Amino acid sequence: QVQLVESGGGLVQAGGSLRLSCSASGLTFSNYCMGWFRQAPGKEREFVAAIRRTGDRTYYADMVKGRFTISRDNAKNTVYLQMNSLKPEDTAVYYCAAAATAYVPTMAYEYRDWGQGTQVTVSA
Repeated sequence: QVQLVESGGGLVQAGGSLRLSCSASGLTFSNYCMGWFRQAPGKEREFVAAIRRTGDRTYYADMVKGRFTISRDNAKNTVYLQMNSLKPEDTAVYYCAAAATAYVPTMAYEYRDWGQGTQVTVSA
């Protein structure tokens, strides 16, 4: 079955950086669009970034545009989220997700497979 495993979360000061990784197995990775979402306590899960199967097109939520970069390595079955200039409001559990679609989804319900999440905490 499909498994998505996130790593790289942690505690960082405001202005710092983190790089999240999501390793995928049980699927033909290059056939899947990949997305990152996040969920803060008491809030709904929200879209952060997504990348097309070939990696040649990316999409970002306005709140992270210019600070976060999504990328993928199809040879390693891994998608990354480089997060720079982190803010306390970026604190959340970050999830990666996979969608076997030709277009790049930005809504959570469009993704079928999800990882377990990794905690990112940004201190002021």
